[in-house]
Amino acid sequence: MSIVMLCHFISLLLLSRRSNACILWPCADPYLNTDAGTMSPFEHGEVFVLDDGGEVDLDLGNYERFLDIKLTRDNNITTGKIYQSVIDKERRGDYLGKTVQVVPHITDAIQEWIERVAMVPVDGKEGPADVCVIELGGTIGDIESMPFIEALGQFSYRVGPGNFCLVHVSLVPVLKAVGEPKTKPTQHSVRGLRGLGLTPNILACRSDKPLDINIKEKLSLFCHVPVANIINLHDVTNIWHIPLLLKEQKAHEALLKLLNLQGCPKEPMLEEWMGRAKLYDMLQETVRIAMVGKYTGLSDSYLSVLKALLHASVDCRRKLVVDWVPSSDLEETAAKEAPEAHKAAWRLLKGADGVLVPGGFGDRGVQGKILAAKYARENKIPYLGICLGMQIAVIEFARSVMNLREANSMEFDPDTTAPVVIFMPEGSKTQMGGTMRLGSRRTFFTVADCKSAKLYGKVSFVDERHRHRYEVNPNMVPEFEKAGLVFVGKDETGKRMEIIELPSHPYYVGVQFHPEFKSRPGKPSAVFLGLIAASCGQLDARLQASDGQIIQPASPAHGNGYSTTPRTYRNGGSLKKQKQLPIKSLVNGGSFRSNGNCVHVQHSST
Repeated sequence: MSIVMLCHFISLLLLSRRSNACILWPCADPYLNTDAGTMSPFEHGEVFVLDDGGEVDLDLGNYERFLDIKLTRDNNITTGKIYQSVIDKERRGDYLGKTVQVVPHITDAIQEWIERVAMVPVDGKEGPADVCVIELGGTIGDIESMPFIEALGQFSYRVGPGNFCLVHVSLVPVLKAVGEPKTKPTQHSVRGLRGLGLTPNILACRSDKPLDINIKEKLSLFCHVPVANIINLHDVTNIWHIPLLLKEQKAHEALLKLLNLQGCPKEPMLEEWMGRAKLYDMLQETVRIAMVGKYTGLSDSYLSVLKALLHASVDCRRKLVVDWVPSSDLEETAAKEAPEAHKAAWRLLKGADGVLVPGGFGDRGVQGKILAAKYARENKIPYLGICLGMQIAVIEFARSVMNLREANSMEFDPDTTAPVVIFMPEGSKTQMGGTMRLGSRRTFFTVADCKSAKLYGKVSFVDERHRHRYEVNPNMVPEFEKAGLVFVGKDETGKRMEIIELPSHPYYVGVQFHPEFKSRPGKPSAVFLGLIAASCGQLDARLQASDGQIIQPASPAHGNGYSTTPRTYRNGGSLKKQKQLPIKSLVNGGSFRSNGNCVHVQHSST
């Protein structure tokens, strides 16, 4: 996350009031996959979905969250995309019989991609970007990174000093036995980088604890980087402190000088982040959410879900505690094969204030998720099901309430006699990559006074991102609604179910889309906010709406009371005009503008 926060800080310090200012991240990933869509979460963390349906690396999700911008699939460059584009040109005869080589054809393709995408604004403004921030993942010396490093070396030479700044992120480990920071890894990675034709302008050093000035002087001596340009990114109480840490070390002054940015403000606008960081540190009361999933062994598998929960919990003035519950441990087979894990899983589930079942694929642990949904429904525990989690809630309701014992999804049992979840007609069963229902789709509310519509601000529709192959069987919807399960949100045709609610339950919501992808630190996702609010007893107050206003917690100075402040959601429609009130929340979102040239951020060998 240090590289993400560094890029975020770069954007904040380059703030400008120019109407066409924006920032771009062509995040370069040196793997041969065309995109992240077919990668296992255990291999690469979550797959982040963009508005245009692009399945990309989770880093782009971090950029979208922290900057409140919208990226496209072209902002994610992979080796697979570059080689595919070059091969396509060769097949068309674009190279006129020349021998196609890594240099210059692959390296030229990388530079052309960067320059082409840099012309497309990502902040909703018109005109090309003023600053292009390029993150190159991987490690120094990796064979798959070589074409990208060569391309950026050529690019830096072509654009010249003042138009290119290289920020090298490196780890400075501390030997626990003696407590001494070791600079050798950074020295070696910088030497390797210089040997490849790139000279770092700034060193961003990750460490457990703050580095002494003598360590910075040693790095300066061996790496040929001024002490003022060596920034320490040490561990802090929460990630929102990182921009403040960078400001304290005058990282903005180094960047402004290196890029010759005379027209930028002298100080980054960090008041919002300072307030949020302090607020988070002040939180004492906890809210426990049981995350019942398949990939609980790697938290990055659910990174956006975790961030959405965090955004909502801070908005509710609660400290988030996530209890990871492997869904397979809840099943009866686990009681026989791993009794201790079975007891531990149920203990966590029963001790939670709310239950969340996220998306996923495959039949492993499905029965455990169904048991979790049943427990939440029967015991009036707030429940949120996302994508597969919604389908799980539908299956459980059909089995337990409608007495359809064979109810199942065709994903888990293609021959089920009660297919309550079916394969989408337009899907492909042979081609895996990019064939799901992907990207931003519109959901219309069919029940105006349902909890979801109120949480979204009494809108008539919302635009949220999707990633699924299966859907609720539309032919069985009348039977479900007759039994008490209400489908409060549907697509434009009215045949695709998007949101379910159980009116008799305090908060039992399932959504076919992935709302976590559009949650922001200052603007939490509505349904996640509903889950957290219901889990800590605030939902009824928040649902007291008048003229589009939602009851929100007051600032920490006012204790645990509530105040009415307007909340809007950019992805909604038909929202009533709101009256601006004087109270300003510490976590209100802001807009960011930029001004500058080109910044390249490079990982080290660690």
